[in-house]
Amino acid sequence: MTTLLYGRPPAVFDPPGDAIQTSPLIPGSTALETVAEGSADVAMIYAPPGVLERRYTLALALRALKPGGRLDVMAPKDKGGSRLKKELAAFGVEVGESAKAHHRRCVVIRPARVTGLDEAIDAGAPRIVPGLEAWSQPGVFAWDRLDAGTMALAQTLPPLKGAGIDLGCGYGALATVVLRSPEVTALRLVDLDRRAVEAAKKNVTDPRAGFEWADVRTLEDGAELNFAVSNPPFHDGGAEDKRLGQAFIRKAAGLLKKGGVLWLVANRHLPYEAELNAAFRRVDMIADAGGYKVFEAVK
Repeated sequence: MTTLLYGRPPAVFDPPGDAIQTSPLIPGSTALETVAEGSADVAMIYAPPGVLERRYTLALALRALKPGGRLDVMAPKDKGGSRLKKELAAFGVEVGESAKAHHRRCVVIRPARVTGLDEAIDAGAPRIVPGLEAWSQPGVFAWDRLDAGTMALAQTLPPLKGAGIDLGCGYGALATVVLRSPEVTALRLVDLDRRAVEAAKKNVTDPRAGFEWADVRTLEDGAELNFAVSNPPFHDGGAEDKRLGQAFIRKAAGLLKKGGVLWLVANRHLPYEAELNAAFRRVDMIADAGGYKVFEAVK
């Protein structure tokens, strides 16, 4: 029996331990887009919060299921759970709904005929975003705009030199700015989101760029890079978590050689100064405007 799992549902929902993981936010997982149509018996989806991303994921899961296969979907009530039943019913399926642990849970037995899958998949697929003129996809951070924090850092960066890394590269907006400097010899682009890395590969075609689908926190320290740039995440599962940015700071310090520099942008309210001062020899706030702080930290 083939069982698919998307995301990490809370343990109370008893996610299957032997399922094929398909979340783009779990490095090494199988892309749900590549699962053959009608090949799966069961799919358990911890639905993402964005409407386009969620409908895209639900449509891919229904496409992957055999007729008679079981789709089990859950989401927090305030992050799409209250919409699940209506969104699933729009595919022409019967939906059973229950509530548990502040979540809504919907179960569908896939009928032989479903409707609207292609439209939902098209709406959530990768595309060149008008106005942005870059490849992106719903679900990627700031997928259809240039994030204000990234813009603040890009406007502050001096020309960089040597080999560096972009920690949490997104679809590659900041990397494009970094690579304008002819003295940059190499740039590693790293992101937890497979979709972001795939978009970055299309947007950043400079041969000096390399791409890694990985959790920044698990990268091996090397103390060999000249610079790092980062607009680190500060949400985990929708909840603010300052520890993410603090972990990015520590990782940057571990990757940089002595004298290497970290350029980092953060929302003004985030308390990163103590972590920066503990990990770096010198820390300067270069900009403080528009709700964002930009730091230069030298190891």
